[in-house]
Amino acid sequence: MIKITLPDGNVREFAEAVNGYEIAKSISNQLAKAVLSISVDGAVWDLSRKIESDAAIKLHTWTDREGQDTFWHSSAHLMAEAIEVYYPGTKFGIGPTVDTGFYYDIDLPEGKILSEKDLQKIEQKMLELARQKNEITRSVISKADAIAMFAEKNDELKQELISELEDGTITLYNQGNFTDLCRGPHLPNTSYIKAIKLTAIAGAYWRGDEKNKMLTRVYGVTFPKAKMLDEYLVMIEEAKKRDHRKIGKEMQLFGFSEAVGQGLPLWLPKGAQLREQLENFLKKVQKKYGYEQVMTPHIGDVKLYKTSGHYEKYGKDSFQPITTPSEGEEYLLKPMNCPHHCEIYKMWPHSYKDLPVRMAEFGTVYRYEQSGELHGLTRVRSFTQDDAHIFCRPDQLKDEFKKVIDIIFIIFKALSFDNYTAQISLRDPNKPEKYIGSPENWDKAEQAIIEACDEKGLNTITELGEAAFYGPKLDFMIKDALGRSWQLGTIQVDYNLPDRFDLEYIGSDDKRHRPIMIHRAPFGSMERFVAVLIEHTAGKFPLWLTPEQAVVLPISEKYNDYAKKVSDFLNISDIRTVVDERNEKIGRKIRDNELKRVPYLLIVGEKEAEAGSVSVRRQGEGDRGSMTMDEFADFINKEVREQLSGLYN
Repeated sequence: MIKITLPDGNVREFAEAVNGYEIAKSISNQLAKAVLSISVDGAVWDLSRKIESDAAIKLHTWTDREGQDTFWHSSAHLMAEAIEVYYPGTKFGIGPTVDTGFYYDIDLPEGKILSEKDLQKIEQKMLELARQKNEITRSVISKADAIAMFAEKNDELKQELISELEDGTITLYNQGNFTDLCRGPHLPNTSYIKAIKLTAIAGAYWRGDEKNKMLTRVYGVTFPKAKMLDEYLVMIEEAKKRDHRKIGKEMQLFGFSEAVGQGLPLWLPKGAQLREQLENFLKKVQKKYGYEQVMTPHIGDVKLYKTSGHYEKYGKDSFQPITTPSEGEEYLLKPMNCPHHCEIYKMWPHSYKDLPVRMAEFGTVYRYEQSGELHGLTRVRSFTQDDAHIFCRPDQLKDEFKKVIDIIFIIFKALSFDNYTAQISLRDPNKPEKYIGSPENWDKAEQAIIEACDEKGLNTITELGEAAFYGPKLDFMIKDALGRSWQLGTIQVDYNLPDRFDLEYIGSDDKRHRPIMIHRAPFGSMERFVAVLIEHTAGKFPLWLTPEQAVVLPISEKYNDYAKKVSDFLNISDIRTVVDERNEKIGRKIRDNELKRVPYLLIVGEKEAEAGSVSVRRQGEGDRGSMTMDEFADFINKEVREQLSGLYN
């Protein structure tokens, strides 16, 4: 008998080898219709693949990420089959899934070009092929046979991939007239795919290397129901309206300059004000929790990052070392702040009574991202982390970890990020070479995170292989107003850097001990956080945060002096206010400033100048009536107090 353990701990027994579909059918016919793939002892398999020994399994439907990945992986192959119909001889690189769908990198026959206008016919061919209900089959092939197969097709892309694989691990997948090298898993057949949209075409260097050939990358998304595609397309249109690049330009928050360089954002006055408000908010929270601010240089000796392990990990993704006139002297634009903080810790001796030491820095770091991967503020080459490092004793670890969770919750509450998942990111047990440090320390670090989450009552998911190279972490995955997931906020437990930097404290036993290091960044990076916040709020920030809380709109130039008087009074009252002195009609001024998402528009003319008042208009809500300057100042400050009420208690 084969024993199959379900996620709830129940065990089902089968007299012979059984596949995922048969297991699902043994539970319910409804589940059998919905299931897309199966995890067998943590590895995701095709539903048709037989399980021949006892195993723990989990069945995946569309509501699971693993189910969507299987669905979209099969859709990528379906797209490749359709492309091959119209462009025989096309070579196919890689076709992975992404957050919303899939892509395939393809090398078209010489002289052939694929453009946006061709996507619709490929979509139609995909639907036609899907309706054929072609079975998707898996087969194992030897390395020699695989190389020979793709050599016959003159496919140097696949030959390169196969050369890096171990014999005995190579599999092919076939559906209809299409066969490709692939690990899988895949759907049982093509009929599951009911709705298709190819979304974009881009150029992409083979394997992301600018020295390699430029390929054509085709993006797409598919669904098991037509209605789901309709809903997705509506969401995409809304996402375009909320695009942080578009809104950032309208609100004059940030920009980029080719003269400065790709991926190097320039923060304009209003954007700098927004960042300053976020930084001041977090600094106030951190002060309550006992953090001290530090500042470190933007560069460091290469040896520093070799000691920490960051050079080995990020060296290829960093800017080239900076050489000096001194022979053998090299510096690096810092890829992380933590090595610098370790050096600060070492500058004076510590007793067990001094711990925990909590140091924080809004530190700018640099990574050389490929130009094709740069995207607004979400993928840049220079970014500022709200970094902090806590050096603590083993008996303090869990409490310190839980306090960081509290800080992250304060931020989420202040900015209305109400829908989130806490993800425990652990090492991949099958790839120990990815990580530094001893298995014993990894065990302790992982256990501390799991226990802290349990004690905080967090609902968590666990992901293997998502740990940092030096330690496990807790990542917070938030869903924005459109239901899209973003990773914001991370806490990492690290036994390894204290070891590498020989950090110590004197214990109560008068002996030397290693502190444990907690890395934390509630925002993650200021650039990415602002981008997500813009798209979550559509640029309509909470009043306490918005760069300009009010704008005074004189109805003609002769009231500019009074408008300036109003602005000066409100700024003295800590209300960020500007005057729109342009020689434009009042209707145009209102429209322009609403586009800039200024919360309060204050219209002034003869009546207001005589009465010492303002006519108040709320963004998107219309007129609020007339108020004196004192009344409006009290009104605004009360709203801000209410928004921040209880956050610092």
